[in-house]
Parts: sequence; structure tokens; C-alpha cells
Amino acid sequence: MSALEFLLAGTLAAALPLLLAALGEMVVEKTGLLNLGLEGMMAIGAAIAFICVYHTDAHSLGFLAAALVSAVLALIFAALVIVVQANQVAAGLAVGVLGLGLSALFGKSYESQTISGLEEIGLPVLSQIPVVGPTLLTQDIVVWLTLLGTVGLWYMLNKTKLGLIITAVGESAEAARAIGYPVGLIRTIAVAFGGAMCGLAGAYASTVYTPLWADGMIAGRGWIALALVVFGTWRTGRVVFGAILFGVLSLGELTAQAIGVAIPSQVLASLPYIVTILMLVAISRHQTRVG
Repeated sequence: MSALEFLLAGTLAAALPLLLAALGEMVVEKTGLLNLGLEGMMAIGAAIAFICVYHTDAHSLGFLAAALVSAVLALIFAALVIVVQANQVAAGLAVGVLGLGLSALFGKSYESQTISGLEEIGLPVLSQIPVVGPTLLTQDIVVWLTLLGTVGLWYMLNKTKLGLIITAVGESAEAARAIGYPVGLIRTIAVAFGGAMCGLAGAYASTVYTPLWADGMIAGRGWIALALVVFGTWRTGRVVFGAILFGVLSLGELTAQAIGVAIPSQVLASLPYIVTILMLVAISRHQTRVG
């Protein structure tokens, strides 16, 4: 497989955990909240999904369990912020640390264990196109469902009454409450949805993308997903583009090794995080000039 074919084959899979978590957080932030616990929710989702698939060999059960557990963790954040009126930053960090700790605890006895991944499915006819067909257009079922779900989420946020309500709650909670919208309930549902998406992201990372368990395997993806929401300016299409960009960057180390580029692997492995920092600096400078 050439370097180009490797990138085409792996980019969507590498981007998927980032995309799922970022889309969930985007909905949360559209309601006016900020959940910094993405890393922990992804980690607990990854651990629970791996354990379920390891014992049942049922990926669907693993994804469902991961979504439910991460949603419950997110609801703890919602209770702290919406009911108790705790500080969002402190509550998000606390939930994130809790998720990381629980994932390490539950996954300890499964360290280095492996499971089977998912079979890849090619798009009819299109998968026969040379180079692109067997790589980019041949992915596992979760990738295809995520792409369809992303289109559905875009439609919901931009073309439906529910999307308008979510936006209204985020722009002015007082005004939304004055016209009868249950702001607390809407925010709670959004937070639970964001948590479930993080769980799905973690499940994909541990049971499909790298079907093995290793403590710390999320490796900062939650923070990158958080940055992607800002990078995408809370727009679905831009978040998708950012996730794919980071998917390419995350494969940079292996691609460079394949083509013989003499760059230290540590530098290549740090590229996604370097770009995250530069991206946030650029966005902050732009917002300062606009302001």
C-alpha cells in the first residue's frame, strides 16, 4: 500500500472519534454550556465498550453500553451545573478526571487484551474505482452511519424548530425561558447527548480503530475534539473538515515513515497538538481584531 492509499484508507477512521465527540460538544455549547470533561467521558466509554465486546463479541452492545455510561457521567456534570449552579469549568474538569480514573480502574485487568474489529463495507460500484474505491470508499459500518448522522444533525440544527430552540437557549436563556421553553431540560438533554457521543467516540477508538485495551489510549483526543468545536465555529461542516484534517495529521508519523522522511517520530506524533495550539491562537487573534 502506497502512502497515499494509506492516508485515504485510514483518515476517516482516525477522524471518527474526534468527529463524534466534537459534534456532541457542539450541541452542548449551542445551548450555552461548556463541558470540559470530554477526555474522561471518551475514556470511560472506551473501557466499557471494550469490556462488553471482549465478553460478548457484540460491537453493538459495546457501543450502546459506552453511550449510556458516558451519558450518565455527563448527567453528573449537568446536575452540578444546572441544578447546583456549580462552576462549569470546575465541574467539567472534575467529571473528566472521574472518567479517566474509572476507565483505568475498570480496564486494569484487560490491559493489552485484543478483540476483533469490524468488517469494512465498500460503497456499491464506487468501491471499484481505482485507488479511491478500495481505500476511501471502503469503510466500516460505523463510519458510514456517522456520516449519515452528521448530515442529519446538520439538518436538525439548521432546518428544524428544535434546532432553532437549541440556538435560542444558547443565545439568551432568559428570553427562551420567558417564552416558555424549559431551558434546564433542554440543556440537560443536550449534555446527555454530548456525553453519549463521547461514549461512542471512545467505543470506536477501543473496539474498531485500535481493537485493544491500553490505559491512556484516548491520548488527548477529548481536548482536540473540544478545540475542533472552536475551530469549526460551531458549524457542522467546519467541524467535519477539522476532524478530517486532524485525522490526516494523526497518521503523519506512519506516513512519513512509509515514504522514508527523516523526521523524528516524536515531532510527527506531536503534530496534531501543535496544530491545535496554533489554531486556537489564530482564532483568538481573529476574534480580538473583530472585537
